[in-house]
Amino acid sequence: MAGLKRRVPMHSLRYFISMVGLFSKSGLLPWYARNPPGWSQLFLGTVCKGDFTHVIATKCQKGQKSQKKPSHLGPLDGSWQERLADVVTPLWRLSYEEQLKVKFEAQKKILQRLESYIQMLNGVNVTTAVPKSESLPCLLHPIIPSPVINGYRNKSTFSVNRGPDGNPKTVGYYLGTWRDGNIVCVRSNNLKNIPEKHSQVAQYYEVFLRQSPLEPCLVFHEGGYWRELIVRTNSQGHTMAIITFHPQKLSQEELHVQKETVKEFFIRGPGAACDLTSLYFQESTMTRCSHQQSPYQLLFGEPYIFEELLSLKIRISPDAFFQINTAGAEMLYRTVGELTGVNSDTILLDICCGTGVIGLSLAQHTSQVLGIELVEQAVEDARWTAAFNGITNSEFHTGRAEKILPGLLKSKEDGQSVVAVVNPARAGLHYKVIQAIRNCRAIRTLVFVSCKLHGESTRNVIELCCPPDPAKKLLGEPFVLQQAVPVDLFPHTPHCELVLLFTR
Repeated sequence: MAGLKRRVPMHSLRYFISMVGLFSKSGLLPWYARNPPGWSQLFLGTVCKGDFTHVIATKCQKGQKSQKKPSHLGPLDGSWQERLADVVTPLWRLSYEEQLKVKFEAQKKILQRLESYIQMLNGVNVTTAVPKSESLPCLLHPIIPSPVINGYRNKSTFSVNRGPDGNPKTVGYYLGTWRDGNIVCVRSNNLKNIPEKHSQVAQYYEVFLRQSPLEPCLVFHEGGYWRELIVRTNSQGHTMAIITFHPQKLSQEELHVQKETVKEFFIRGPGAACDLTSLYFQESTMTRCSHQQSPYQLLFGEPYIFEELLSLKIRISPDAFFQINTAGAEMLYRTVGELTGVNSDTILLDICCGTGVIGLSLAQHTSQVLGIELVEQAVEDARWTAAFNGITNSEFHTGRAEKILPGLLKSKEDGQSVVAVVNPARAGLHYKVIQAIRNCRAIRTLVFVSCKLHGESTRNVIELCCPPDPAKKLLGEPFVLQQAVPVDLFPHTPHCELVLLFTR
């Protein structure tokens, strides 16, 4: 028996708890589903047959480096779908109750690690303190479950690359890594977190690509044109699609032909079945481009989608951040609001505010809402949302928080209470933002929302709680972590939002 390896079943709860650290890296990119018969034949012949299409196809064949003939990796069967699901949604085999147990244990381990760091900073000998298994820096509340478990994403990003059959015009999520050179783009209808509408738009985009004379852009320096697809939806069923395109050396007239071709496909061609509310086109020569770097071009439809949340009508631009689980976001924002403890004498400072939903949902309970956000479109959305909903005590600033915040806080040292809410990206807050928060005596309460408390985010928390450190310009009184509330916005994945309440 000693020489036998015991196989641990994938659905074992203990297995997932033990492996939770392995799932800390985010899953890959996107995906697709099988073509209904006759789609390609249906669209062939409906393409715009102008001279430019022929010219562009010839240009592409002459100007593009010959790519290696892809090796066929096998049929597109259920094994590829399961492999994809195991990477993108590694908890999908567990019941939702078991998933919540896994996530709660993971959040507990994060807080235990954080506690050991904080104790060491305060000169406590960790080896003689309370055992790590029992030591938490604050009250940890039970995890708040997501109201929606399947198909909850309101935004999905689909990549284009070679599929298991070697076809480079496959729309899907990636398996493998660029470093190892084993990227495969897998089509799937089986990812439990993706709604059917997103899958449908991805299917039709692949149909479009496979009839297009232009090649996809797999690697920038090797040429190609068609790139990723982003699909956004709201709870009313409206759908926005954004297609990214590498222009290479095409003229404006040639680009116009491609825009008209894809527009025609989704208005009057087979893609009309998607019933898109709007279609955007972005010319991008970089991995990621903001609207300021390369404007989103509206090909047809409404320029925005709208969402109803916390009694507010919210405007969402194509470039704006909005939590990907709308029903879960409402639970998250209610939790944040309860922890802030704001009142009519409080100024609410909403840092990395996105479309401003947290601040605006609490505006009626505060004297003023001040929001800071890097993405200009999101700030415009926040201002629109405030005006539409009759909110007059809000003010939103565009730019980097580390540049805006210090000046904004200088005027708030007059004794009025300031409550700060920070909801940064996974990279965490810039150290100058932490300095400004620590050194502003008016901020007595801070609510920190993190979807992945590691790396820079962990450093943020440590610098908020550490003793004053003149070398780091952390002069203000340290914060004390009081409460932690996990909120699940990402069923079937190991990720979870963690809301932290700090006071001083």
